[in-house]
Amino acid sequence: MKAFISGGAKNGKTTLGQDLAVYLAAGEKHYYVATMISADAEDDERIRCHIADRAGLDFETIECPRHILSCLDTADRNGVFLLDSVTALLQNEIFPPEKNYALDLPAAERCARELLEFVRSVRSVVLVSDYIFSDAGEYDPMTEQYRRALAGIDRMLARECDTVVELAAGRRIVHKGVLPF
Repeated sequence: MKAFISGGAKNGKTTLGQDLAVYLAAGEKHYYVATMISADAEDDERIRCHIADRAGLDFETIECPRHILSCLDTADRNGVFLLDSVTALLQNEIFPPEKNYALDLPAAERCARELLEFVRSVRSVVLVSDYIFSDAGEYDPMTEQYRRALAGIDRMLARECDTVVELAAGRRIVHKGVLPF
């Protein structure tokens, strides 16, 4: 199964992703692909919470903040992958530290290609992404380019996946396919 989960911040996307990945693994190998690079104490706390939430779920954690295909060098492609999150992965790719966090738009296209190859290369994957498109705020051009790139990647992943779920106001809205539980 290939599943895409999107929704607002702190709406339960990771918890649903974990539950789905564990269910799909049925006791077999499952991986938590962590993409976040901590920038501050708030990020550190969020990472600690995510680690605590998956304690006892037998995930093998793979830290992969960039170049998503590299996580397949050490993982069994027949396992189940929970990639959390597409949002952070794109941010890390498009604002690379070696370029002093300057916008690198070609990286967005590479990230999209690599994500598509990743999804097609593994047996089962659950992808988590943040829905950052519904506010009415106007942002600087660089942020808008990032938001457009994420929207394009999210649409591509939704097309590729069997199941697409949105979490909004604590509700699960299945737009495509079914949740097996």
